[in-house]
Amino acid sequence: MSDLYLQPSAEQRSPVGRLIRFCLTNKLVVVLLVAFVVFWGLRVAPFDWDLGPLPRAPVPTDAIPDIGENQQIVFTDWPGRSPQDVEDQITRNLSRAMAGVPHVKTIRSTSMFGFSTIFVIFDEGVDFYWSRSRLLEKLNSLPESTLPEGVRAMLGPDATGLGQIFWYTLEGRDPQGNPARGWDLEELRTIQDWDVRYALLAAAGVSEVASGGGFVREYQVDVDADAMRAYGVTLMEVFEAVKGSNIDVGAGTIELNRVEYTIRGVGFVKSPADIEGSVVAVRDNVPIRVAQVARVTLGPSPRRGALDRDGAEAVGGVVVARFGSNPLAVIKNVKAKIAEIAPSLPTKVVIDRAQISDEQVRRFAAEHGFAAYGDADQPNHQAWLALLRGTPREQWPAWITTSQVTVVPAYDRTGLIYETLGTLNDAIGQEILITAIVVVLMIANLRSSVLIGGMMPLAVLVCFIAMKTFGVDANIVALSGIVIAIGTIVDMGIVLCENVLRRLQEAPPDAPRLEVVHHAASEVGSAVLTAVATTVVGFLPVFAMTGAEGKLFRPLAFTKTFALIASIVIALTVIPPLAHAMFCWRISSRRTRAGVYAVLAAAAAGLAGWGLWQGSGLMVASAVAAGAFVAYGWLRHRVPERLRKAAPLLANAAVVLLVGVLLSSDWEPLGPQHGAVRNFLFVAMLVGGIMGLFGLFQHFYRAILSWCLAHKLAFLAIPSVVTVLGVFIWLGFPRVMGWLPRGAQAVGIDGQVVRSTTFWVGGSHIFPGLGREFMPPLDEGSYLWMPTTMAHASIGEVLDIVSRQDRAFAAIPEVESVLGKLGRMDSALDPAPISMIETIVNYRSEYVTDPAGRRVNFRYDPQGQELAKDAEGRLLTAPDGVNYYVRGQFARDGDGRLIADPRGRPFRQWRPSLEAKLNPGRAAWAGVRSPDDIW
Repeated sequence: MSDLYLQPSAEQRSPVGRLIRFCLTNKLVVVLLVAFVVFWGLRVAPFDWDLGPLPRAPVPTDAIPDIGENQQIVFTDWPGRSPQDVEDQITRNLSRAMAGVPHVKTIRSTSMFGFSTIFVIFDEGVDFYWSRSRLLEKLNSLPESTLPEGVRAMLGPDATGLGQIFWYTLEGRDPQGNPARGWDLEELRTIQDWDVRYALLAAAGVSEVASGGGFVREYQVDVDADAMRAYGVTLMEVFEAVKGSNIDVGAGTIELNRVEYTIRGVGFVKSPADIEGSVVAVRDNVPIRVAQVARVTLGPSPRRGALDRDGAEAVGGVVVARFGSNPLAVIKNVKAKIAEIAPSLPTKVVIDRAQISDEQVRRFAAEHGFAAYGDADQPNHQAWLALLRGTPREQWPAWITTSQVTVVPAYDRTGLIYETLGTLNDAIGQEILITAIVVVLMIANLRSSVLIGGMMPLAVLVCFIAMKTFGVDANIVALSGIVIAIGTIVDMGIVLCENVLRRLQEAPPDAPRLEVVHHAASEVGSAVLTAVATTVVGFLPVFAMTGAEGKLFRPLAFTKTFALIASIVIALTVIPPLAHAMFCWRISSRRTRAGVYAVLAAAAAGLAGWGLWQGSGLMVASAVAAGAFVAYGWLRHRVPERLRKAAPLLANAAVVLLVGVLLSSDWEPLGPQHGAVRNFLFVAMLVGGIMGLFGLFQHFYRAILSWCLAHKLAFLAIPSVVTVLGVFIWLGFPRVMGWLPRGAQAVGIDGQVVRSTTFWVGGSHIFPGLGREFMPPLDEGSYLWMPTTMAHASIGEVLDIVSRQDRAFAAIPEVESVLGKLGRMDSALDPAPISMIETIVNYRSEYVTDPAGRRVNFRYDPQGQELAKDAEGRLLTAPDGVNYYVRGQFARDGDGRLIADPRGRPFRQWRPSLEAKLNPGRAAWAGVRSPDDIW
């Protein structure tokens, strides 16, 4: 035995070496710790996993980071007052008072017609709710003369602008879910304000539910100036009479016959007649009532905003998540609350008077023992609903249906959050597959690729645990840090596994394998730790960022650091004992080996059966490959020696082929329309080309290094040219050359400065410089269209513009829904004027997808042709209105819906190209190929 393994080396005696030794000799402890980490990581993972009885406490998840200021809103409502009055008597006084609050960085304010909004911005380190408590103390201690009489300032919701996570509208729907009439805007707004809004406010994590659209019912008193003059009544007397008419008066208690009675005057208004009966004044012992000097009616209150859905005025609301809550969980709570209140929302009957006359309706109702119509010639809804609910749906008359108020989502951030999480999930899976290919090709060891591939999901789970512990929310920027760090995570495993394999090959046959693995892991452990430490230290400047930049990039630095630290911990504690188990352990007993192979064969057969039942060819192929490995291990002693030597090479080739198929089917870089074969060939050429270049570089490395050492000046010219070219591409030609004297920039033949030369213009054209964008581009599946009108445009004019605009948007086949908002919602977070329009245009995804954004396959018949239709069965047309055909057709059920089939094809929802040969005389049209074409 070599002396190398008898005496421990300096690396083995180091703290890192002792840690590795402990893990090698206490594998059960390592296994238990790994199981605990997996359990905890699954519990806090941000993915929407259903783990059955396992309790879940996921990391707060949103799609995008909140980079807004640390601000609070002080909102003051003063109806009917001009912006100048609001500014002079409210905004200016409150702004001066708020300036004395501790840790206030700046104050911004806006004065609009009827309300004031003050944004108090605090220092970054100030706690959100601490700042709210300081503002409340200040508002409560203001002198009475600070604000006009009857005006009260209030704090806005404990949320930020990014908290608007769910928009919805209220619409009438029939039993099949189709739009149904029967509701006016005043009824829907009343239901929104008094039923839906309060129900959604009760959902956990909701800070505010702001209403919008429709008309708010109010009592309106129109005074008669001539009658007031005749009765000698002033306007203030009428005002005080109306003001005092809607109160209950308490007068104590009295005792009669040993029983105590409470005396009170009931004065709450229930109808216009109650206000009309109020006494304004008494002249000559004769009461003068409101009805004698004014007319009281029900009418809509003045509004400063409205909603429009697909070209029709609508009523709805927006749900705002509380600061610090989990947006994904809040949306789930809101949807659960919507499902809970849905059966209790009001329902009406709708009679199609184009199919039946009123006389026939009355006769039908009389036959069933009730009156068809009630007050104001309106249907007797209660009687009709009682009849219909007691009758099977298929027996309803064709001329009658029901219309129930339904909460219809208009903007739901759940899809974007799920797509963000799905992107991370897919990226991790694809990187595991790519890593398996690279490791198998470069190291030619299947077991090491399995070990390295299993390291990545474990490191990601550890990262989730750290995110939950340190309060780092999961969003697209934070999760990208994990994806970026995966390459370094793999490096740690590759270095350790390759060194362990090399030392095992070099070690004498009688050397203790545990000592060999310990020596190999300790040999590179310190270097691996140093490499990761330098990477972590390199991110320290990111942690020092402040303001919006810090809020955007610090989560990425945290998650990348968490992932790197997790990778080094796993590499030093988990990989050595697993490598010792996988590379060194052998099953000596033939009976035990046969039992293990039998279990593996049964598992492969079960996987194949499951794949056949699910229609997954890839699952079946994986089961066949696993069965082939089991058969080879079982019959290995009967295989010829020559074939036995080639078996590892064949196994690696089979694994590379299988993983390549899995990668191409999951990635589909060319798109599903090009088929599985083309995608596989593209992936094979891409991975094979890159690996081939690496192989060539590795083969000729000695020659390349020798040439570079012998021709140092020529070699150094290459990085110099690359550096100069990179600076020109980054900053641009004008900026790089701008420091030169003017005469050196462009000098003519006669010595005069020439400002425009071919050299200067050409350089500026070739090297314009890279563009700058603070936020990364994000495809949310929707557009936000925000035009503005003239500042003095009326609400009627702006609403007409929004309606026409939304109808035009909704006419595009790729657009799913359009929600337009003008003015403001009833929220302090929305101080928009009437001239400001915000339109959310939701477009269909290119292919029908599941909630995580993954394409869904449907049953497909490649034979024949059919007219192109969308997912809902509606015909698609080219811009000139001509229908066009597509080859092949998708099967549909009796209701015209697509039939899901894992062995089918994804259904494309965007219009394809218009082929001239199928439409003679028509010009070919390229179709919709990207969201830009929809725009």
